[in-house]
Amino acid sequence: MRRQLMLKALLGLAFMGLLLLLVDQQWSSWISSMYLWSSSQKTPTEDPLDLSSRKFEAQAEIRHPLDLRYPYPYPFLINHPDKCEGPRGAPFLLMLVMTQPQNVWVRQVIRETWGNETLVPGVVIFCLFVLGLPQPLFAQELQVLLEREDRKHGDLLQVGLLDTYRNLTLKVLMGLEWMAQYCPTAQYVLKVDSDVFLNPRYLVQKVLQPNGPLRPDFITGHIYRNTAPMRRQGHKWYMPPELYSHDKYPDYCAGPGYVMSGSLALRILSVAQRVKALYLEDVFVGLCLKYLGVKPTPAPRNTFFTYQKKYDRCTFHRLVLVHHFQHQEILQIWPDFLIASTTC
Repeated sequence: MRRQLMLKALLGLAFMGLLLLLVDQQWSSWISSMYLWSSSQKTPTEDPLDLSSRKFEAQAEIRHPLDLRYPYPYPFLINHPDKCEGPRGAPFLLMLVMTQPQNVWVRQVIRETWGNETLVPGVVIFCLFVLGLPQPLFAQELQVLLEREDRKHGDLLQVGLLDTYRNLTLKVLMGLEWMAQYCPTAQYVLKVDSDVFLNPRYLVQKVLQPNGPLRPDFITGHIYRNTAPMRRQGHKWYMPPELYSHDKYPDYCAGPGYVMSGSLALRILSVAQRVKALYLEDVFVGLCLKYLGVKPTPAPRNTFFTYQKKYDRCTFHRLVLVHHFQHQEILQIWPDFLIASTTC
């Protein structure tokens, strides 16, 4: 009797498991069909990420999180190929701001503060926000918002790869590919993160010097020398020996912001086609510099800060960049900072 009860219980569990499996398969099939149906019902203007681009996104996914696929034909999904051909001519400074798709308000704050292209009189500056594809959750809704934002401001450069920290090198390289293809005569290129305070006037007038001589091998920022790779797994900057076996990194400029001559940017991009890409973008640029035989040029002392610094009007008037600044803080200090040129 007891054996029969156990047999019935086992058969019942097996039946329930089979039933749950069938229900789960039907549910997944229904969700998939509903997703595809909703995608097919939208017009191209409502849904810029059609099935073909989503298929590309899946193909562009990289299985190993530290192994980058480059060179690779990542497409520009939002592009402005004519930006450098307008009446203002080629830019003295092209600013490539690394940003994430969902950071709409951060981009607006930057436009109203240090990303304002007219901030330095008499100097042509162009600003582009480089971003990738949003995470799958709410991707279509966010893409619609990005298209609307770009129609209003015309300054987004979206690349067909998933926007993650591990893909930052690819975003930077694609920004340089855009420069090489559509704006090759830019005199200087600034790679900058979105969580910084930037002083474009000091950068242009004191560091780059529009009336100064051409510097084909110029790159500057906060320079790291003789730094060792992080070998502790789980650390944000972990570098496995199989990807980089040396005990020291080459000299490189810290990732929050560095500026280089346009000619050097083109040469870095050329070398990047042959050197194995590392996910630590600033280290990888340093590796490209080593292959080119170029060393970073020291910036004026105390002008690039990789750590947060308390705001002081006259101190910030004489520096280029401070890392770890939230957009709310920039909005608060910017009106006061603008009067520094007349009071400091």
